[in-house]
Amino acid sequence: MGDNLTMLLITAFIINGSLALITILLHYEALFQLDKLLPRISHIAPRFRVLVGVGAIFMAHVVEIWLFALGYFFTLQFPVMGGLVGELSGHGILLDCAYLSFVTFTTLGYGEIVAQGYLRYLTGVEALTGFILITWSASFLFIEMQKYWTTYKSNQY
Repeated sequence: MGDNLTMLLITAFIINGSLALITILLHYEALFQLDKLLPRISHIAPRFRVLVGVGAIFMAHVVEIWLFALGYFFTLQFPVMGGLVGELSGHGILLDCAYLSFVTFTTLGYGEIVAQGYLRYLTGVEALTGFILITWSASFLFIEMQKYWTTYKSNQY
């Protein structure tokens, strides 16, 4: 019995760690590419370059959230790993996983859908990862705004 619990914990650790690592690497690459792209689109007004950055980062977050949603969905295929309880939508478990992922990643955490069993550890990992990536994005955008808005203002005088 103890070996099964250990194996489930190791499985949860591998799934959770892999999802966190993949999303962090994806986010790093998105910001890296965006940092290279924004100076190249000098034909666009500086203030609109910031909007391009916001849009790209928004899309990166949506992809990252869906990766976690697929992680929930995959893990739910093994009932021994846990399940979801609460106000499930009735529109399919994948959409419930996506909803849970959106409210968890953003640390909003409404609580209508709750993970149970080993699956709940994924919600903790996702919340921490989401918090880190959202604040990283905010820092990146702040730096970009300083670059482009300062340049824009100095060119106006």
